[in-house]
Amino acid sequence: MLPTGLRLDRRRALIGAVAGFVVFGLLLWWLLPLGRTSPSGSLAFSTGSPSGVYQRYGVLLEQALAEDMPDVDIELMTSEGSQQNLARLAAGKADFTIATADAVGTYRKKGLPDADRLRGCARLYDDYVHLIVPRNSDVESVADLKGKAVGVGQPGSGIRLVADRLMTAAGLDPKHDITPVPAGIDAMPGRLESGGLDAFFWSGGLPTVSIQELSQRFDIRLVPLEPELIDKLHATGGSTSYYRSAVMPADAYPHAQDGVPVPTVAVANLLVTTDRIGPALTEGFTRAVIDSRDRIGQTVHPAQLVDVRTAVYTEPLPLHEGARRYYRTAKP
Repeated sequence: MLPTGLRLDRRRALIGAVAGFVVFGLLLWWLLPLGRTSPSGSLAFSTGSPSGVYQRYGVLLEQALAEDMPDVDIELMTSEGSQQNLARLAAGKADFTIATADAVGTYRKKGLPDADRLRGCARLYDDYVHLIVPRNSDVESVADLKGKAVGVGQPGSGIRLVADRLMTAAGLDPKHDITPVPAGIDAMPGRLESGGLDAFFWSGGLPTVSIQELSQRFDIRLVPLEPELIDKLHATGGSTSYYRSAVMPADAYPHAQDGVPVPTVAVANLLVTTDRIGPALTEGFTRAVIDSRDRIGQTVHPAQLVDVRTAVYTEPLPLHEGARRYYRTAKP
C-alpha cells in the first residue's frame, strides 16, 4: 500500500487532470460551433431586377452564404419584384426571397396558392417610395400625374402594387387617368431622360444606384408624397397598414434634392421562405444575412440597417422555426 502522502498527491493529480479536461472541453465547445451542422444541398434565391437593390444585395449575400454554408449550391434568380418572388416561392420554384410586407400581406389576404406555407426569416431594411420627374416638370403631387406617361413598374413588382394604390388614394384611376408604362428600374431612368416618360415610381433602399446615377447626368427631382396620402391608404384597410410616413433624407440624392428632405412612404422588406425548407438550412441562411450586414453594407447601403434586434419581427408572417433557432442564440 502506498504511503498516505503519496496517495493524496496522486488523488490531487487525478482531480487536477479531470478539471483540466473539463476546462479544455468547455473552451473547445465555446470556440468551435460543435452543435452546428453545416447543411448541404442546393437552394434558389429569387431577388429582383438586374439593376435593383434586391439583386445587388443578393449577389453579395451569395458570397456570404457560400462562406457560411460551403456545401450548399446557390442559384440566384432575377425577377420583376416582390409579387413575382412570392409566387415563385409558393410554387416551389424558389427557396428564399425578399418581398415587401405589403406584398406579403396582399398575397395572404387574397388566399393565393400556398399562402399559408410562407414563413418569415428576417425583417431587413425599409424601401422608400420614389416619384421621379424632370426638374422642369409641372408635376407637384401624385394627382398631377393625370394625362402623363408614368412608369409604374413591372406587373410582378412591389412598386406596381404601391404605385396603383397611391394613385387611387390621390383620386386617379391607374388604368385610365394616366398612360401606365410597365417597366422596371433598369429601363425607367433612360426613358425619363429621353422623354419617353413624364414620371416614374420606384420603391427601394436609399440610395438606389440607378436613380443616383440618373441625377448626376440629368436634372430630376423627387415629388413629395405627403402624409395625407398615407391616411387615405390606411383608410382602405388590409395590407395598406404596412405603409408608414417617412422622410427621404436631404442627402439621399444630393443632385436631385438641393439639401431638402422629401416626405415619402416607406415599407419594410422581409426575407421569406416556406415551411418546406428545413430548420438547419433556414438557420444558416438567416445567420449569414445577419453576420454579413457590415460587409454588404459597405456596397449596398440599405443593408447597414439590418439589425438582429428588429429582424425577428416578420409580421405578417410567422417566424420559421430555423430562424427562431438562430435568434435564440444570436447576440445583439
